[in-house]
Amino acid sequence: MDQLLAIRSFARVVEVGSFTKAADSLAMPTTTVSKLVRELEAYLNVQLLQRTTRNVAVTAEGAAYYEQTARLLRDLEEVDGSFRSAQLSPRGRLKVDIGSSVATELIIPALPLFYARYPDIKIEVSVADRPIDLITDNVDCSIRGGELGDLSLAARSLGQARWATCASPAYLQRFGTPTHPRQLINDFPVVNYLSARTGRILPARFGKGDQRLDISGGGIFDVNESNAHVAAGLAGLGIIHTFHYTVAEHLRTGALVPVLEDWRPEGYPFNVVYAPNRYLNHRVRVFIDWLVELFAQMKTTTAFE
Repeated sequence: MDQLLAIRSFARVVEVGSFTKAADSLAMPTTTVSKLVRELEAYLNVQLLQRTTRNVAVTAEGAAYYEQTARLLRDLEEVDGSFRSAQLSPRGRLKVDIGSSVATELIIPALPLFYARYPDIKIEVSVADRPIDLITDNVDCSIRGGELGDLSLAARSLGQARWATCASPAYLQRFGTPTHPRQLINDFPVVNYLSARTGRILPARFGKGDQRLDISGGGIFDVNESNAHVAAGLAGLGIIHTFHYTVAEHLRTGALVPVLEDWRPEGYPFNVVYAPNRYLNHRVRVFIDWLVELFAQMKTTTAFE
């Protein structure tokens, strides 16, 4: 038995809760992972996992063994990584979770600059507008907007995205221009943005001086994806309240026209997050550093503050 490989296989099963998912993330057959864990249990003379036809549960002994061996695995990876990174440019696979508008408008267009520095890193981007489990989905890091709900995650701030409220010229010609956010409740059709996680309307937030308003408008069309939200605004289906970077080009060309500019709220925080209990290898470190640098450059534009 390769004891180190067996320990790594066991640890991955614990982290993702499945032999199949563990095998996929380790690029190994499921039968091999299962065999390694059985051999480890026989070597220790302890049952580490409780297996049923539907799921895998960690025994008390398995939880204690994982806690101690996971620490050793991280230490070993850090030692190995420190020697490799001193001699080699970072290489290997990196899986990143990004919301659709951030991926489309900000990250993917800038990736040629990243690859110019780090040509040996292969990036897999998972695009979604919903939070995922970094450990279960084997994701190295994720760019998330809003207040951090999961305090178990480590995070680095990327800045605050500026807001824009706008509509198409055809819409404004038909309905006129609002002068106060409360008019969006009944008087001006709005394209509401739905939470991809809950399906509920995310209120549009407005601010002016000490005043703060959260508005859920009326309209005939709601959507739960950011690019489709902008498309609905361009089509004249309603006023949209969105991140400035998603509509900057349309505002420049006049395809969308800003409204309620004196009611612009505070920026929306963005962070890059990662699991603190997993070793942050060299390629993840350089990617996160690059993200911080990229978003710092955006603070010189109208996108971030």
